Parts: sequence; structure tokens; C-alpha cells
Amino acid sequence: MSDQSSYTPPAVWTWDSESGGQFANINRPIAGATHEKDLPVGRHPLQLYSLATPNGVKVTVMLEELLALGHEGAEYNAWLINIGDGDQFGSGFVEANPNSKIPALWDHSGYKPVRVFESASILFHLAEKFGEFLPASGPERTEVMNWLFWQMGSAPYLGGGFGHFYAYAPEKWEYPINRFAMEAKRQLDVLDRELANKTYIAGEEYTIADMAIWPWYGQLVLGRLYSAAEFLDAKSYKNVVRWAKAIDARPAVQRGRMVNRAFGEPHTQLHERHDASDFETRTQDKLEAAAE
Repeated sequence: MSDQSSYTPPAVWTWDSESGGQFANINRPIAGATHEKDLPVGRHPLQLYSLATPNGVKVTVMLEELLALGHEGAEYNAWLINIGDGDQFGSGFVEANPNSKIPALWDHSGYKPVRVFESASILFHLAEKFGEFLPASGPERTEVMNWLFWQMGSAPYLGGGFGHFYAYAPEKWEYPINRFAMEAKRQLDVLDRELANKTYIAGEEYTIADMAIWPWYGQLVLGRLYSAAEFLDAKSYKNVVRWAKAIDARPAVQRGRMVNRAFGEPHTQLHERHDASDFETRTQDKLEAAAE
């Protein structure tokens, strides 16, 4: 039983103080820019503004996978958006994404720049643009989209739910931790059952569905998310672990994990990426260390 005091919600909620916990300084009940700041623009068609959180990693993995297949048009500049400092509330970023969440992409490859925001929308945009990692039609395409939307609907319970109350809340409260731990384990069980008889989540082909799910659930079972693998008994989901390790071994995934990473061990970080040579001239040692 929890000994936390009961809370009676007021008739009308008002924002009169910070909520506490990590990231409290950037949480607010209104949208829009807080300051004027233009976004930098590099020389490549694709301009990514992001941070290597799970949602950000989805897109850098996709871009690195496209480049690995030889798509020169997938070259990109990746600019660091430090959400802890409130970079996502700058006027330029809000223009790219009025929801002020990373990642955001400007695609300058056409006659008119196109903004793309929400990580799944970016994955879908790139898959359609380059004709990769998404079946063109039929049941196979629908199955990929099923799992892409599953991730977008499920991960908030893992991140904003379990992750917040387990790792970031100012106090450890029994009820929300238990409630969201139960849901996180249910989601892992969903994945584990699906992966029992197929290589990837939508079948035998690696797709944007895997790229969307892996940064959250794959990194969770690999012990990289919220320091919660033991608490959630993540190793018991053996099919998820097998799938997570296979994707983790892909060179493009190893590169994608590093881009816009400004936390963790120094050898895992590449704050900004402006050319493929960045991995060789500045960070080859980081790639080797990440693969060990």
C-alpha cells in the first residue's frame, strides 16, 4: 500500500508552479516560441534538428541506413537541439514543428522546402521518398504501418508514463510506477509474442517499423533506457532481446545512435553531423568502442 496523501483535483486546473523533477523547467501548458532564434542550414537537401533521445535516434538510423544503401540524396546535416536548454522553443524550431518536440526535418530537395515533424511522419516521408524499408503496397505494407502506429501509440506509456515516474519524478510513488511498469511489461510481451516466429516485427524484412520500435524497446531490453532492465526483468523477453541485438549490430544503427548525442560516455557522442566523413575523421574510435 502507498502512504502518499490523497489529492483532490480542483474544479479548474491552473498552472501556478513547476511540477518538479527532471525537465520541470521546460514543461509549460502553452505552445509557441519563447525567444527568437533562427535554425542553421547546411549544404545538404535534408536538414535535421534533433537530439539522440529514442525519438531522435529513429530518424538518424533511417538516414544512415539509406546512405548505406547508396542513396546520395539522403545526405543530411544534423543540428543539435538541446531540449534541456529550451532550444525547441526558439522561433525557428517552432516554425519547423509547432509542437516543439524533436525531431524536426526540413526537406529542401524540391521546388519548395517541406517541413516534416513527428518521428513516424519523418520515417514515412523518407521511406516514400527513397522507396526503401516500406513495402509499396498490399498486406505487407499494412502490417508495417500497423506496427509503426503501434509504436507511436504505445511508447508514451513507456516514456512519459513509466520513464517519468520511475526515473525522473521528484519522488517515487508506488501507484504510478506499478501502473506503468505493468503496461511496459505488457507491451514487451506483445513484442515478444510477435517476434517468436519472425525475424523482424512486421515479417522477414527490416522496415521503418523496426526503426521506430527499436530505439525505445530494443534499447530498454539492452539496458540503455531508464536503468530499468533489471526492474522490468527485460532479459526474460528472449525474442525481443534477440531482435534488439541483431538490430544493434547494424553499422548504420551504430552510427545513427551517435548523431546528435550530447550525453553519456564521450566516445558515444557526435553532437552534429554534417558529412559522412565526420565518423572517420572525428569519431572512428567512437564507432569501434561502440561495437565492442
